Amino acid sequence: MVATACVSASHVQLYRAKVGAAEFVQVPAARFLMVDGHGDPESSTEVTQAVQALYAAAYTINFALHKEGAPDERIAPLEGLWWGGEPADFAPSSKEGWHWRMMIRVPDAATDRLIAGALAGAASKRPDLALDRVRCEQFAEGLAAQVMHVGPYAEEGPAIAALHRYIAEHGYRRVGRHHEIYFGDPRRANPTQLKTLLRQPAV
Repeated sequence: MVATACVSASHVQLYRAKVGAAEFVQVPAARFLMVDGHGDPESSTEVTQAVQALYAAAYTINFALHKEGAPDERIAPLEGLWWGGEPADFAPSSKEGWHWRMMIRVPDAATDRLIAGALAGAASKRPDLALDRVRCEQFAEGLAAQVMHVGPYAEEGPAIAALHRYIAEHGYRRVGRHHEIYFGDPRRANPTQLKTLLRQPAV
Protein backbone atom coordinates (compact mmCIF):
# COMPACT_ATOMS: atom_id res chain seq x y z
CA MET A 1 0.00 0.00 0.00
CA VAL A 2 1.44 3.34 -1.03
CA ALA A 3 0.83 6.64 0.70
CA THR A 4 2.19 10.15 0.81
CA ALA A 5 2.10 11.81 4.17
CA CYS A 6 0.82 15.24 3.16
CA VAL A 7 -2.70 16.62 3.38
CA SER A 8 -4.08 20.14 3.57
CA ALA A 9 -3.08 22.11 6.65
CA SER A 10 -6.67 22.16 7.95
CA HIS A 11 -6.70 18.35 8.26
CA VAL A 12 -3.11 17.60 9.22
CA GLN A 13 -3.93 16.97 12.91
CA LEU A 14 -6.08 14.00 11.89
CA TYR A 15 -3.04 12.29 10.38
CA ARG A 16 -0.80 12.54 13.41
CA ALA A 17 -0.81 10.24 16.42
CA LYS A 18 1.57 9.13 19.15
CA VAL A 19 3.19 5.72 19.08
CA GLY A 20 1.76 3.56 21.86
CA ALA A 21 -0.29 6.39 23.40
CA ALA A 22 -3.94 6.43 22.32
CA GLU A 23 -5.97 9.63 22.23
CA PHE A 24 -9.43 10.80 21.19
CA VAL A 25 -10.02 13.00 18.16
CA GLN A 26 -13.07 14.45 16.41
CA VAL A 27 -13.17 13.45 12.75
CA PRO A 28 -15.40 15.72 10.61
CA ALA A 29 -17.08 14.79 7.36
CA ALA A 30 -14.99 14.82 4.19
CA ARG A 31 -15.24 13.41 0.68
CA PHE A 32 -13.27 10.32 -0.27
CA LEU A 33 -12.64 8.25 -3.34
CA MET A 34 -13.66 4.70 -2.38
CA VAL A 35 -13.48 1.10 -3.57
CA ASP A 36 -15.07 -1.79 -1.65
CA GLY A 37 -14.02 -5.43 -1.55
CA HIS A 38 -13.98 -8.65 0.42
CA GLY A 39 -11.45 -11.29 1.47
CA ASP A 40 -7.87 -11.76 2.54
CA PRO A 41 -5.73 -8.93 1.08
CA GLU A 42 -2.63 -11.12 1.19
CA SER A 43 -4.02 -13.86 -1.06
CA SER A 44 -5.91 -11.72 -3.57
CA THR A 45 -4.94 -9.06 -6.08
CA GLU A 46 -8.20 -7.19 -5.47
CA VAL A 47 -6.75 -4.74 -2.95
CA THR A 48 -3.81 -3.97 -5.24
CA GLN A 49 -6.18 -3.31 -8.12
CA ALA A 50 -8.35 -1.07 -5.93
CA VAL A 51 -5.35 0.95 -4.76
CA GLN A 52 -4.05 1.40 -8.32
CA ALA A 53 -7.45 2.69 -9.45
CA LEU A 54 -7.74 5.05 -6.48
CA TYR A 55 -4.34 6.59 -7.08
CA ALA A 56 -5.03 7.01 -10.80
CA ALA A 57 -8.26 8.84 -9.93
CA ALA A 58 -6.63 10.93 -7.19
CA TYR A 59 -3.77 12.09 -9.41
CA THR A 60 -6.21 12.96 -12.20
CA ILE A 61 -8.27 15.08 -9.80
CA ASN A 62 -5.19 16.88 -8.50
CA PHE A 63 -4.00 17.55 -12.06
CA ALA A 64 -7.42 18.97 -12.95
CA LEU A 65 -7.31 21.22 -9.88
CA HIS A 66 -3.84 22.42 -10.86
CA LYS A 67 -5.10 23.32 -14.33
CA GLU A 68 -7.86 25.41 -12.72
CA GLY A 69 -5.28 27.33 -10.68
CA ALA A 70 -5.98 25.75 -7.28
CA PRO A 71 -3.09 25.64 -4.77
CA ASP A 72 -0.88 22.58 -5.09
CA GLU A 73 -1.86 19.81 -2.68
CA ARG A 74 -0.17 16.45 -2.54
CA ILE A 75 -2.14 13.23 -2.66
CA ALA A 76 -3.57 12.33 0.74
CA PRO A 77 -2.58 9.05 2.44
CA LEU A 78 -4.26 5.80 1.54
CA GLU A 79 -6.84 4.76 4.14
CA GLY A 80 -8.63 1.49 4.76
CA LEU A 81 -11.76 0.45 6.65
CA TRP A 82 -11.85 -3.20 7.75
CA TRP A 83 -14.69 -5.16 9.32
CA GLY A 84 -16.11 -8.63 9.82
CA GLY A 85 -19.68 -9.85 10.14
CA GLU A 86 -20.64 -6.81 12.21
CA PRO A 87 -19.24 -3.29 11.57
CA ALA A 88 -17.22 -3.15 14.80
CA ASP A 89 -16.12 -6.80 14.56
CA PHE A 90 -12.51 -6.92 13.39
CA ALA A 91 -10.52 -10.08 14.10
CA PRO A 92 -7.01 -9.95 12.60
CA SER A 93 -6.86 -13.78 12.59
CA SER A 94 -9.86 -14.30 10.27
CA LYS A 95 -8.73 -12.54 7.12
CA GLU A 96 -10.86 -14.63 4.75
CA GLY A 97 -13.98 -13.05 6.25
CA TRP A 98 -12.80 -9.46 6.10
CA HIS A 99 -14.67 -6.77 4.26
CA TRP A 100 -12.70 -3.68 3.31
CA ARG A 101 -13.01 -0.21 1.83
CA MET A 102 -9.91 1.51 0.42
CA MET A 103 -10.12 5.31 0.39
CA ILE A 104 -8.22 8.47 -0.53
CA ARG A 105 -9.39 11.86 0.70
CA VAL A 106 -10.46 14.33 -2.00
CA PRO A 107 -9.13 17.93 -1.79
CA ASP A 108 -11.73 20.36 -0.46
CA ALA A 109 -11.33 22.56 -3.55
CA ALA A 110 -12.54 19.81 -5.91
CA THR A 111 -16.12 20.35 -7.08
CA ASP A 112 -18.49 17.51 -7.87
CA ARG A 113 -18.26 18.45 -11.55
CA LEU A 114 -14.47 18.35 -11.51
CA ILE A 115 -14.43 14.98 -9.73
CA ALA A 116 -16.92 13.43 -12.15
CA GLY A 117 -14.96 14.71 -15.13
CA ALA A 118 -11.66 13.51 -13.71
CA LEU A 119 -13.01 10.02 -13.03
CA ALA A 120 -14.41 9.76 -16.55
CA GLY A 121 -11.15 11.01 -18.01
CA ALA A 122 -9.05 8.60 -15.98
CA ALA A 123 -11.26 5.67 -17.01
CA SER A 124 -10.89 6.53 -20.71
CA LYS A 125 -7.10 6.83 -20.44
CA ARG A 126 -6.56 3.75 -18.24
CA PRO A 127 -9.04 1.06 -19.32
CA ASP A 128 -6.70 -1.49 -17.74
CA LEU A 129 -7.57 -0.24 -14.27
CA ALA A 130 -10.76 -0.90 -12.29
CA LEU A 131 -11.79 2.75 -12.34
CA ASP A 132 -15.43 1.76 -12.83
CA ARG A 133 -15.37 0.64 -9.19
CA VAL A 134 -14.22 4.02 -7.87
CA ARG A 135 -16.87 6.28 -6.39
CA CYS A 136 -16.79 9.53 -4.40
CA GLU A 137 -18.78 9.78 -1.16
CA GLN A 138 -18.82 11.79 2.02
CA PHE A 139 -17.56 9.98 5.11
CA ALA A 140 -17.57 11.06 8.76
CA GLU A 141 -16.60 9.31 12.00
CA GLY A 142 -17.11 11.88 14.73
CA LEU A 143 -15.48 10.85 18.01
CA ALA A 144 -12.73 8.27 17.53
CA ALA A 145 -9.68 6.97 19.36
CA GLN A 146 -6.42 6.57 17.49
CA VAL A 147 -2.82 5.48 17.97
CA MET A 148 0.24 5.09 15.73
CA HIS A 149 1.62 1.61 15.10
CA VAL A 150 5.19 1.19 13.84
CA GLY A 151 6.07 -2.18 12.34
CA PRO A 152 4.63 -4.85 10.04
CA TYR A 153 0.89 -4.87 9.40
CA ALA A 154 0.75 -8.45 10.73
CA GLU A 155 1.91 -7.22 14.15
CA GLU A 156 -0.86 -4.66 14.69
CA GLY A 157 -2.85 -6.99 16.99
CA PRO A 158 -1.51 -5.76 20.38
CA ALA A 159 -1.91 -2.11 19.35
CA ILE A 160 -5.50 -2.73 18.22
CA ALA A 161 -6.31 -4.53 21.48
CA ALA A 162 -4.79 -1.67 23.48
CA LEU A 163 -6.83 0.85 21.48
CA HIS A 164 -10.02 -1.07 22.25
CA ARG A 165 -9.13 -1.18 25.97
CA TYR A 166 -8.49 2.56 25.95
CA ILE A 167 -11.99 3.18 24.58
CA ALA A 168 -13.63 0.94 27.21
CA GLU A 169 -11.57 2.35 30.07
CA HIS A 170 -12.84 5.84 29.23
CA GLY A 171 -16.47 4.76 29.35
CA TYR A 172 -17.09 4.50 25.61
CA ARG A 173 -17.95 1.62 23.31
CA ARG A 174 -16.73 0.82 19.82
CA VAL A 175 -18.91 1.58 16.80
CA GLY A 176 -18.30 1.78 13.08
CA ARG A 177 -15.32 0.13 11.44
CA HIS A 178 -11.66 -0.41 12.21
CA HIS A 179 -9.80 2.33 10.33
CA GLU A 180 -6.18 2.34 9.17
CA ILE A 181 -4.18 5.14 7.54
CA TYR A 182 -0.98 4.08 5.79
CA PHE A 183 2.33 5.94 5.68
CA GLY A 184 5.07 4.41 3.58
CA ASP A 185 5.33 1.89 0.77
CA PRO A 186 5.55 -1.75 1.97
CA ARG A 187 7.11 -2.72 -1.37
CA ARG A 188 10.16 -0.57 -0.60
CA ALA A 189 10.25 0.24 3.13
CA ASN A 190 11.68 -1.96 5.86
CA PRO A 191 8.58 -3.60 7.42
CA THR A 192 9.84 -2.69 10.90
CA GLN A 193 9.64 1.01 9.95
CA LEU A 194 6.17 1.11 8.41
CA LYS A 195 3.83 3.56 10.15
CA THR A 196 0.09 2.88 10.34
CA LEU A 197 -2.36 5.13 12.15
CA LEU A 198 -5.02 2.92 13.78
CA ARG A 199 -8.40 4.55 14.44
CA GLN A 200 -11.64 3.29 15.97
CA PRO A 201 -14.88 5.33 16.23
CA ALA A 202 -16.56 5.35 19.65
CA VAL A 203 -19.72 6.58 21.39
